[in-house]
Amino acid sequence: MSQATSKTIKCKAAVSWGVGEALKVEEIQVDPPKASEVRIKMLCASLCHTDILCCNGIPFPIFPRIPGHEGVGMVESVGEGVTEVKGGDIVIPTYIGECGKCDNCQSGKSNLCHTYPLKVDGLMPDGTSRMSTSDGTRIYHHFTCSTLSEYIVIDANYIVKFDPRIPLHHASFMSCGYSTGFGSTWREVQVHKGSSVAVIGIGAVGLGVIEGARTQGAARIIGVDVNEKKRTKGEVFGMTDFINPSKDSDKRISELVNELTGGLGVDYCFECTGIASLLNEAIESSKAGIGSAVLIGAGNETSGQINFRSLLLGKTVKGSIFGGIRPKSDLPIIFDKCLNKELHLEELLTHEVSLDEINKALKLMKQPDCVKVIIKY
Repeated sequence: MSQATSKTIKCKAAVSWGVGEALKVEEIQVDPPKASEVRIKMLCASLCHTDILCCNGIPFPIFPRIPGHEGVGMVESVGEGVTEVKGGDIVIPTYIGECGKCDNCQSGKSNLCHTYPLKVDGLMPDGTSRMSTSDGTRIYHHFTCSTLSEYIVIDANYIVKFDPRIPLHHASFMSCGYSTGFGSTWREVQVHKGSSVAVIGIGAVGLGVIEGARTQGAARIIGVDVNEKKRTKGEVFGMTDFINPSKDSDKRISELVNELTGGLGVDYCFECTGIASLLNEAIESSKAGIGSAVLIGAGNETSGQINFRSLLLGKTVKGSIFGGIRPKSDLPIIFDKCLNKELHLEELLTHEVSLDEINKALKLMKQPDCVKVIIKY
């Protein structure tokens, strides 16, 4: 099917009904796409810690809501005016768009498009939802979509086609976590050849940073994590040194990083945990005069004290959404690297579950050996 019909599809989805409640897998209704929209049959999805934040009502406690923003699907039908994709195309959803015409897009300096912005209200661009419960109760989306549903509707400006030779779970990882880290090393800052890098938090995002820094030619890549099992995983992606601050010493992270770098600090430090207090550690781990601290991790803290004295030493702090990646311009570059087998995406996959096991999947994410969980449909 390529053109939209008036048919509403009934399918299963994992619904969050309130803060702290277990997800409930139940039957929902998914409306057909309207103009400029696409309905997608999900093939697989992957979990990100942002999905846990969503279930906990962050950034807004909007319920009922279906989490999930990483995934891969096949276009089932398209609404009026959609020409870039057709029924049968394999696509990934993105939570920011790219018009190519607004000031931000034309600047080449930002991926935060003014025309197709980051959506946090749980609704389509027209202020409505395409999902509802069996009794007609509106269900809110997570960002632009809700990939923990067998079918989703998304604005066509928030999807990207990719080469179907790429394994589905690899593409799913590139729809947020891994690519956020990877992109930050060349879209937010230009990690230069021979430079030094520190990465605080070695989950999927941090591993993406490590791999991105390696491909950019960094000479020293220091990984920081309290999980000792991340040492081996980080080395696969290109990490040269590992710090476990809970085991190695009672010193602060920045002190340990500075000791490894002769007291100078690193050229670039990436904070991937979303823990507000660690932003200062990232700043203080970077070199005076030329060091950059990049904030990538999403957390539940809205404020934290910044050491302004450290900033006055000429350091730079940069915030990042999706690693600065422009979906339509930059994701194809990462797809090509995947096809050329330049990336270690298979190392990210640690667990596979069905949609019915979604609460088990959320528990798995807290296990020390878990990196990424795939939900197979």
